[in-house]
Parts: sequence; C-alpha cells; structure tokens
Amino acid sequence: MDIVVAADKNWGIGYKGTQNLVVPEDRRHFREVTGHGTVIVGRRTLLDFPGGRPLKNRRNIVLTRDPDFTVEGAETAHSVEEALELVKGDPEVFVIGGESVYRAFFPYCQRAYVTRLDAAPPSDAFFPDLEADPAWCLADPGEEREHEGLKYRFQVWERR
Repeated sequence: MDIVVAADKNWGIGYKGTQNLVVPEDRRHFREVTGHGTVIVGRRTLLDFPGGRPLKNRRNIVLTRDPDFTVEGAETAHSVEEALELVKGDPEVFVIGGESVYRAFFPYCQRAYVTRLDAAPPSDAFFPDLEADPAWCLADPGEEREHEGLKYRFQVWERR
C-alpha cells in the first residue's frame, strides 16, 4: 500500500477543506501514479474532487463514519479494518487523503509519492513529517520543477 500526497515545505496539505496549492502537472502525475489501481479516500476529500465524484479508471474505496453515505462508482468502508479487507489482494492500493485517512493508513504504507511544494501557505491539515521520521528515507529526491514561480519536486519516500 502506498501514499500519494502533495505537501508544502511544512508538510501542510490543505486549508479549510481543500488543497492549499494546486499545480496542474501534479494532477497529471497523480493520474500516472494511481493509474488503474485502487484508491482509498476520505469522504470529505472525495467531496472536494470536481463534481464530488469518484476517480475514473480506478477502484474507489471511501472511508467514512457516516453509515448512510453512498456514492455511485465507489465502495464505502466504515473502518480501517473494513477498508483493508476490501483491498486485500489488490495489487496496487494508494491512500490519497485527507489528513485523518493518511494518518490511519500510515502504518500500513511502504512508499509515499510526495509532490513537495517549495512554499508555506496557510495550512490547517498536515501530513506526517517524513524528514523527521527515522522509519522513512528519501529514495528519490526528484528534479526541481516550476509552475508560475512555484518550485516543486516529485519525490519518492520509502519505509526502511
């Protein structure tokens, strides 16, 4: 199981329920990485997607505490254990947020695809600081890129 996340230099990932920075190339990179795999996403993050719809060409598992929540094109899970049972045997599983979903599945993940943004906008949602976690190492620092003055890198982190 892997993670896909865009994080600023303070590991901020969102502000007031949405991404704090959006880079078009990051969206393309996200589609390439998650490809035709399975994604695990929180309900609030799903509802922040365009149209509040599940991602195309992927199996979508929505983690929610709401027992009545359903959305066409996705399966729901009401616990980490239920989600893990649903994805058992899936060859590619990606945890795609938000904050509480990342933290819940963090112990099960072996790799993190991090779009590291060289900025520090206001954030109220954060990803765990991989630089400070001795269980993780930077496997690929990525090449520096730029979009409208914002520098960023597509990094790959791996659990030791």
